[in-house]
Amino acid sequence: MVTTEDKSGTSQPADISLANRYGRPKRRLSGKARRWAVIVALAIGMGFLAWVSTSNSMASVSYKDIGYRTTDATQAEVDFQVTREPGTVVQCAIKALDSKFAVVGWKVVNIPPVEQEDQGQSADGGRTLAQRVVLRTESQAVSGVVDNCWIPKPAAS
Repeated sequence: MVTTEDKSGTSQPADISLANRYGRPKRRLSGKARRWAVIVALAIGMGFLAWVSTSNSMASVSYKDIGYRTTDATQAEVDFQVTREPGTVVQCAIKALDSKFAVVGWKVVNIPPVEQEDQGQSADGGRTLAQRVVLRTESQAVSGVVDNCWIPKPAAS
């Protein structure tokens, strides 16, 4: 009669049984590899910060809705402010909306650069301009807003 040995009762070393159950322990990075990972992460972070700071400061345009007035069912006026560098041409899209938020009037306006002698008359050196735009509407408008403002690309010659 051949008997086999019952191996379930024999104990294995703890590290082998844990490795069988959960897998081998992970290797840690060496000191040199860790140092290079930190250097690369810092370089990427500094590059990202440089990109964000320069992209925000270069040729930015902001706008603020001031108010609107509906003169009749075919016309609305929109008042807004645009802030940009004094010598910069800006275009803004203005829209009038009805009670269901449908666009009933739309216009793209050009805002020319401020003349050199006019820059000193404002508190911010000519960066902020107040604008009033008259829109033709298809039906009664209940709101008028600036949709967007941007710096147009120079025309190809």
